[in-house]
Amino acid sequence: MKKDTPEYEQALDAVVDILRERARAGAAPLTYGDLSTELARRGHHVPAFEGPMPYLLEDASVRESPDGSLPLLSALVVLRETGRPSGGFFKLARRAPYKRPGEEIELWVKEINQLSSHFSVR
Repeated sequence: MKKDTPEYEQALDAVVDILRERARAGAAPLTYGDLSTELARRGHHVPAFEGPMPYLLEDASVRESPDGSLPLLSALVVLRETGRPSGGFFKLARRAPYKRPGEEIELWVKEINQLSSHFSVR
């Protein structure tokens, strides 16, 4: 699956839908493996730790918050081993236009709380 193809865009739509649904429900973060399984259930083969997964997660956050004013959807996806997002999430959160401050855990918890608040009022 390559970026900027119909297949990628359909998988990206599915990632955004899955993460929005979780945020609306106030559900706990899900693992990369669980996201991969849910994508497969919806007809998209996206391995948990290779291929397009990191790009899909970044693009999902960018699509939801292109100017950095809204919380990052990718905060809802964590590593099974640590229960925290991967380094890619923190790199995205710290670059423009997001520029999220604070230590990693503080930044991540704030993002999760903002997602919950944002989607509960929609």
